[in-house]
Amino acid sequence: MRYQINLLGSLLGLFLTISTGAYAGYNITLCGASPGGLWSMLGAGVDAAVKAAHPGSIVTYQTSGGGFANVALLKDEKCDLALVHDAEAVLARDGLHPFKEPIDSIQTVAVMYTWAPMQMIMNKKFADKYKITKLSDIAEKKVPVRVILNKRGNVASQVGEAMLTAAGASPDKIKSWGGDVVYAASKEQGELMRDRRADVILNSLFVNHRSIRQLASSIDVTLIGIDPNVVQSVSDKWSIGSYTIGKDAYEWSNQNVTTLTLSAQLFVNKNADPEMVNDVTQALVDHIELVRGVHKAMKPLSVKLMKSSKAIEYHPNSKAVYK
Repeated sequence: MRYQINLLGSLLGLFLTISTGAYAGYNITLCGASPGGLWSMLGAGVDAAVKAAHPGSIVTYQTSGGGFANVALLKDEKCDLALVHDAEAVLARDGLHPFKEPIDSIQTVAVMYTWAPMQMIMNKKFADKYKITKLSDIAEKKVPVRVILNKRGNVASQVGEAMLTAAGASPDKIKSWGGDVVYAASKEQGELMRDRRADVILNSLFVNHRSIRQLASSIDVTLIGIDPNVVQSVSDKWSIGSYTIGKDAYEWSNQNVTTLTLSAQLFVNKNADPEMVNDVTQALVDHIELVRGVHKAMKPLSVKLMKSSKAIEYHPNSKAVYK
């Protein structure tokens, strides 16, 4: 009788251990950016996918200064996953500003989106006055243009500077022609354009973003073309892709524009728990519809896209899932 009781107790303990392990799930911290933006929605999507695959799991979204800050947080193992732009990760890998030395401790899990193209949106009256249809026209005609780039410290401003320079219109040259280059947060850029304190925005934005619609409802604007050699030069330097904005994307645009685009990707520290990396990647693959559902901008997400990065090496366990 005592033997039967002990056996029953042992089996009950084993069952509880197995049961607890099966439903304890993961407790993961994902470093993103400011609350309320698309990255916080992506955090919610990753959380939903991991919960669906591993009930009891939780992915906590941690606000931060954005991709540059997230590289350091991931390197120091202060978060398990992090969202970082491909261009930011390349700067970290190569030890270029704002990084003081190369960082080789982060690896890719998944590409989350590639459709935040660098759009050059110009006041149409200004474009007509100087007959500007493509970026290189500014350099060829030495136009005294007032350009708005994203705020300093944002990778979109660095890519914007690289595009201007590749076209022969570096910030210093623009200033020598009587123009100016202003650095401002995205939410301030439309106001500067509407107040006629700037002539053109060059920034990474989703096509038909609300801020673009608001600007176009206030003043006449036009989409400026980006020269193929500029796209190729900057793409090669930064290991980032290109994106074609169709001429039907805006009612006020009459040309297809192929430009550079920034890609947001999910990264881990290379020393992360391999099983966690495997399970998170598999959860994203199996429950991709939960990530797509966080915002209409995420509808194009596919497994093919998730495994398409060429910027930074994939974690071996993520690579295995995609195979």
